[in-house]
Amino acid sequence: MTICLKYVKIKYVCKKLLQKNVLLRRYKEEADMSLLQAILMGIIQGLTEFLPVSSSGHLAIFKIVFGVDTDTGLLFDVLLHIGTLAAICVVYYKDVLKMIVEGIGIIRDCFINFVRFVRNKTGKTDEPYLRIVNSSYRKLVVLIIVSTIPTGIIGVVGKDVVEMASEILLIPGICLILTAVLLFIADHAKDGNKLPKSVTYTNAFGVGIAQGIATLPGLSRSGTTITACLLSGFNRNFAVKYSFLMSIPAILGALVLELKDCTAVALSGAEIASYVVGMIVAAVVGYICIKTMLIVVRRKKFIGFAIYCLIVGVISIGGYIYMA
Repeated sequence: MTICLKYVKIKYVCKKLLQKNVLLRRYKEEADMSLLQAILMGIIQGLTEFLPVSSSGHLAIFKIVFGVDTDTGLLFDVLLHIGTLAAICVVYYKDVLKMIVEGIGIIRDCFINFVRFVRNKTGKTDEPYLRIVNSSYRKLVVLIIVSTIPTGIIGVVGKDVVEMASEILLIPGICLILTAVLLFIADHAKDGNKLPKSVTYTNAFGVGIAQGIATLPGLSRSGTTITACLLSGFNRNFAVKYSFLMSIPAILGALVLELKDCTAVALSGAEIASYVVGMIVAAVVGYICIKTMLIVVRRKKFIGFAIYCLIVGVISIGGYIYMA
């Protein structure tokens, strides 16, 4: 009886030690990344974030078909997002700075108008109100806010649907074919001339819906939003600029959510260096890809990306049928 109790006790202690070891391994997983892995993930992030090939679609396919674990740890994900965000800010630094200044100006003028409204209602004054949207950059700020609203709503409401779709190989396959069709349409869309002053808030809302739908695995965010912009009559260069500028709130949102779940992890000097290198690589590759996209849209050369997405989509559907 005593031997049995000792055996049970030893078994219990071993089980606890094993569980503790698993937890420690999981804790260290966040910090475990070689320089080569960091560079590779930085390249993938920079390429798929901006080129119209759908990063989410490829990740879903790799997970399902090859059983690849694409989770690189929250801290590294945060740094990769900072890298891609930096790429956008460097390419469009003048626009971003002016938008920040005008955004602050909008808040200031709204506050002044509120004060004047209170004074006009409670006193005998009749102060005129300031015009809020009085420049192209203020209009651009408001347009991006309007686009972000439907994107956020669709993202929150459709989160479970997107996660479920990522587990079924058929969905990324169909969506990649849809991306190919959208890219073909983008190449053949009539050249528009709309700039911020002539873009309507309805146009912006529609592009925001397109960005929200593009959270489905296989639908390229940049390809979908650029096509939506072109079909709305945007100038081709402005369509690319608007697509990437409107991604800033989406990237910042993802960044905040990841930071919320990010826990403190002890990193060595080598691991910190790997993480920083990955972030820099993502920024540099992202910068090159944004510049490439400007040339592709201007010259109507989406056909190569369209063919690639079509082939991968057909293979994915074939794989789903074969596996079923």
